[in-house]
Amino acid sequence: MRILSFDIEEWFHILDHQSTKTEDEWSRFESRIHINTDRILSFLEEHEQKATFFCLGWVARLYPEVIKAIDDAGHEIACHSDRHQLAYEQTPEEFAEDLETAVHGLENLTGKKIRAYRAPGFSLSTTNRWVFDELIEAGIEIDCSIFPASRAHGGFPEFDQEVPTRVHCSGGVIKEFPINTFSVLGKRIIFSGGGYFRVLPYALIERFTKQSEYMMTYFHPRDFDSGQPMISDLSFLRKFKSYYGLRNCQAKLTRLLDDFQFMTLDEADKAVDWETAPIVNIES
Repeated sequence: MRILSFDIEEWFHILDHQSTKTEDEWSRFESRIHINTDRILSFLEEHEQKATFFCLGWVARLYPEVIKAIDDAGHEIACHSDRHQLAYEQTPEEFAEDLETAVHGLENLTGKKIRAYRAPGFSLSTTNRWVFDELIEAGIEIDCSIFPASRAHGGFPEFDQEVPTRVHCSGGVIKEFPINTFSVLGKRIIFSGGGYFRVLPYALIERFTKQSEYMMTYFHPRDFDSGQPMISDLSFLRKFKSYYGLRNCQAKLTRLLDDFQFMTLDEADKAVDWETAPIVNIES
């Protein structure tokens, strides 16, 4: 089972950085959401491939035509929050308000129920397990926010399942599709999206994909935009993570789609036998 997904946000939605943190800062940057989303949609049409798009409520408000174009092309629309803030920096009340705003905006625009969510930066960890309760309260059925390894935005290395999983919490049960890893010398290697996909050579990505029974990809419009400006006050390491491999990313994804079959999150949900799926109990 291999799932193709994209997080629809602007090129300047870089987390954990002061000059790109909030809407006040975003207004200083040029918008590239149209050209970058059009590039993805054309690419998918050429490959006759459907995908799941985790979209910001902010994008739906400012650029409703972008969300409509994705929906009109027959792709699945899911939620990526409203204002692209790290979940663990929010209170439960702030998170719930942000989620409600995003879900209502996307649903009103498409006329379809939003069933799935992914937190910006996969910012769900042991410190904010209450997120699951808030998602269930908001009517979200599927979460894709678990990054089962350490990372700059926290990660959730204690989550011991890397397959579709039923998460039991005080608010009920939610389906979880985590990011997958590949173990090399006991270390979890991420390879299926973002900067990890751009940095790794295709030969390794192909090898890891062949040996993974389950795979959740995640790409951003900026991953394919070699013409985007550079945010000058990023550290050297952040510049490397944010800009390395942009020129070749689309060619690598083309090879991946040629070599393997992918599906949407909705298709994957229908293919899972949830009665026998693993259970993880989460106490908030």
